[in-house]
Amino acid sequence: MKHYFTNEETKDSPQIINYTYKDMSFRFKTNAGVFSKNKLDYGSIALLNSIDIKSLEGRVLDLGCGYGTIGIIMGKINSNLLIDMVDINKKAVNLSKENAAINKVRNTIIYESDIFSNVKHKYNSIVTNPPIRAGKDIVLKFLKGASDYLLSEGVLWFVIRKDQGAKTIVKELESVYDIRNIGKSKGFYIFLAKKLKKVKNSIDI
Repeated sequence: MKHYFTNEETKDSPQIINYTYKDMSFRFKTNAGVFSKNKLDYGSIALLNSIDIKSLEGRVLDLGCGYGTIGIIMGKINSNLLIDMVDINKKAVNLSKENAAINKVRNTIIYESDIFSNVKHKYNSIVTNPPIRAGKDIVLKFLKGASDYLLSEGVLWFVIRKDQGAKTIVKELESVYDIRNIGKSKGFYIFLAKKLKKVKNSIDI
């Protein structure tokens, strides 16, 4: 599955996923070589369900956007946001651009970036379903690195399955963030992280 988070060549096998999120209809074009090509990933949906999208303001980064599920749904629900969507996978970036057009979401800027390599802004919110199969070191680059791209009161939302090392990763992040577990569903844990301003005890999950 390395091709999900690299630019390794894969054969084309395009398909369309129809999905309804909170009474809003979406169509997503997918293809071989991108994450969760046959259906919307449950972790991403659990993450979206844990965020009050309509209350968000300012600039948002969808980090590791895949074919665009998170950023496009957020952009459709809250058209006042400016959403940057980035991924290392060129095929995923191109699909995200197509899907933004298909769903008539115009408040997105979508481009290729190896994690933060091409990211120039700071954000009110960063949202990510990190590529856990890329390994712990890459996941920590996503999550720890986000701190440098958050505004002073900015927040990071992320989702990780409990059986894929959520507890270990959270403990690694406690030196950087004040973290709260804000939800769980079918083994997925959703976390809200703010830049650390004071020492806090470890959380139990």
